[in-house]
Amino acid sequence: MLKNMVIMSMVCALSSVSAVAATPSPDGASVYIISPANGAVVSNPVTVVFGLVGMGVAPAGVDKKNTGHHHLLIDTDTPSMGNVIGKDDKHRHFGGGQTQTTIELSPGKHSLQLMLADKGHVPHKPPVVSEKITITVK
Repeated sequence: MLKNMVIMSMVCALSSVSAVAATPSPDGASVYIISPANGAVVSNPVTVVFGLVGMGVAPAGVDKKNTGHHHLLIDTDTPSMGNVIGKDDKHRHFGGGQTQTTIELSPGKHSLQLMLADKGHVPHKPPVVSEKITITVK
């Protein structure tokens, strides 16, 4: 019985931390993909250059007002607001403050989108997210 109570307490505690308070973003902040251009036909490796207006870039873990770090979303939808952005092949983190990357993608069409997140990988409120672009890899 005690073991079940402990397990239930842990489940409740973990479920309560899945949604966290979002860091505010300033009015007019935006993120965009400088290159490749929407509709581009590219070869591997693909260099993706990130653009940002109205905010600064800071590494993950750094708590500085009006800053964040980039996340590149590949062939996926925008993650839920208020939750930590996952880390996998579809959600690439740039917590070192990087402003570009070189990636390998399989031949064919792919979607790319940028999202800025705070020190803890949580999207800002309102979210700072780019338009989704489509590229074709030869």
